[in-house]
Amino acid sequence: MQRPFHRGLAASLALLFAAASAAAADADDPNLWLEQLDSPDALRWVQAENEKTRSVLESDPRFAGFKAQALAIEQAGDRIASPQRLGGGLWNFWQDAAHARGVWRVTTPASYEAAGGSPAWTTVLDLDRLAADEKTGWVWKGAQCEPLRERRCLVALSDGGEDALTLREFDLRERRFVPGGFELPRSKQSVAWEDADSLVAARAWAPGEMTKSGYPFVVKRLRRGQPLSAATEIFRGGPDDVRMKLRSLSDAQGRRAVIIQRGLSFFDWDNLLVMPGGVRRLALPAKALVVALYDGQLIVKLDEAWPAAGPQFVAGALAAVDLAQARRAPDALRARLIVAPTARQTLDDVAGTADGLLVTQLDHVRGRASLFRRSPAGAWSATPVALPDDTAVQIKDASPHAAGAYLSVAGYLQPPGLWRVDGRGARLLRALPARFDASGLAVEQFEARSSDGVAIPYSVVHPKSLPLDGSHPTILHAYGGFAVSLAPKYDGAMGKLWAERGGVYVEANIRGGGEFGPAWHEAGLKTRRQIVYDDFAAVARDLIARGFTTPRRLGIMGGSNGGLLVGVEMTQHPELFNAVDIAVPLLDMLRFEQIAAGALWAGEYGSAANADERAFLAGISPYHQLRRDQAYPRPFVWTTSKDDRVGPQHARKFAARLSDYGIPYYFYEFTEGGHSADANLDELARTLALEYVYFSRQLMDR
Repeated sequence: MQRPFHRGLAASLALLFAAASAAAADADDPNLWLEQLDSPDALRWVQAENEKTRSVLESDPRFAGFKAQALAIEQAGDRIASPQRLGGGLWNFWQDAAHARGVWRVTTPASYEAAGGSPAWTTVLDLDRLAADEKTGWVWKGAQCEPLRERRCLVALSDGGEDALTLREFDLRERRFVPGGFELPRSKQSVAWEDADSLVAARAWAPGEMTKSGYPFVVKRLRRGQPLSAATEIFRGGPDDVRMKLRSLSDAQGRRAVIIQRGLSFFDWDNLLVMPGGVRRLALPAKALVVALYDGQLIVKLDEAWPAAGPQFVAGALAAVDLAQARRAPDALRARLIVAPTARQTLDDVAGTADGLLVTQLDHVRGRASLFRRSPAGAWSATPVALPDDTAVQIKDASPHAAGAYLSVAGYLQPPGLWRVDGRGARLLRALPARFDASGLAVEQFEARSSDGVAIPYSVVHPKSLPLDGSHPTILHAYGGFAVSLAPKYDGAMGKLWAERGGVYVEANIRGGGEFGPAWHEAGLKTRRQIVYDDFAAVARDLIARGFTTPRRLGIMGGSNGGLLVGVEMTQHPELFNAVDIAVPLLDMLRFEQIAAGALWAGEYGSAANADERAFLAGISPYHQLRRDQAYPRPFVWTTSKDDRVGPQHARKFAARLSDYGIPYYFYEFTEGGHSADANLDELARTLALEYVYFSRQLMDR
């Protein structure tokens, strides 16, 4: 009877030790004041740092040209490849020189698909005008429409690009906001249409109803005409959850399902079905999500094996569960396998159409698409969609109520093309013009061997006639976290401002990502994370060994979790690099859970409240691993004031410590942009110009 008591005592002592260690670390941190987001002292510090960086990078003779070229590329836009079928029309969001914040506009399918012509667009909502009229820095965050009638939508607007949203009901036929319609004020929130006159929403209904990660955990039903105070609670999680995601699903036969996805950690979920008699949990594995409804089947993506359903339901598989059976017996589900991946494949996206279930995958980091259909007996069969190879394939629009879907297909040197896919096959509707001259460029894929012998693929964009003499300025990019897959991407600014000028660009598919399924991601979780950093360093060494570059000419870049990645590489391997572009990063890994939405990511990184995980985090935390007596490449650390996901505090404190230690650096904090740093095209162009001026100074200049 004593052993459980001792285990509990040991755990309690470990937590007390971790808390004491955290308090001691905080007491020794001279830069805590920079965590006060809007304090006058912190903002004065930011302004002074921005001026120092501008005085160097914006004074560079290349800056004005780079910014003008980047702005022209961004104003040309690729939104024409991103339609959304709503209410019988095709809608998209578009930004250009005249519309820095953008316009929401509509055309007909016939006009959009007409060969060789430009669609006849009608502007419905001008965000620049709305922002000016309301004196708010509105940033477009999409529109979510009632799935069966598709007449009314909830337009999501963000002030300055932050994750907190304001939702307003918009009538597609009247082409205006609905007077007296649904309006949910600013909050981090997730909403699903239950029917045309009822919403299910998770948001901050009252003070204290947010998780430690800063996301809502209370779900209520809001009926048309009700004030928020009259909404009826239908489900309540708890403050130790991480977040709620709500989905409204429908199929071609008019069935619908509302799913509450309760995040127990960043990767573990309860899938809950909203029914007339209440909310019932579906007996699915923790690492599984309902992603679509097709032909009366709930489509489930599995990120872990589901042995209860059968041995073929492996991690990474796609399964189908009958909706009617799930409603009758949610705790005794029966499933059919749709597709299971090979070791070098991963599921990407899923959408139901009237032609079939459209599924995109990565196969050896190359995009693939297939249409799956279900026989009367319930068996699934696939028809591959013929598309160009060595590309990324993305579902841009698909409706369960209409035939056909739109796919974007792009490669490192191939501008995005919009393809229509239906039961007869695929055809290219239009391709965007090239944003840079790729005639002298080539793409090759190589593999590096990591510290444990695993092969790590990476792709190199380089001049065709490239002597392997180590002389080439090279940028290496990766992400390495949260199961995010890096597929071939057409990057106009990179091509114009770097590759056209003789630079080499490299993208590494390191572990922590999702390129080869859940196991590839889980190999780098929590205290196993050092292998992610070893993978990246192995790619850098392989580039040097093959003669592409040398440490003098090698730079690295990453954002968000990728910012943490390159921050770690800078502190662990300063001898390998001469430029480090650290964007909207995490850098203080002992306090990340206490900054912005950081508590959300303990499932990925571990927690400083756990003694073993804290020790590991302290060992890799860039903020804590900087050394006064070490020579480092001069980094460019940048962030945005409106980033309410990671928070600008990490970048601020890292730059302040660099300053304290006498280590040269550049720091810049944009006032708008949120975590994606793209609030408007001018700021995006400025960001790109600053980055490529920085890389040019560090890697191309003598």
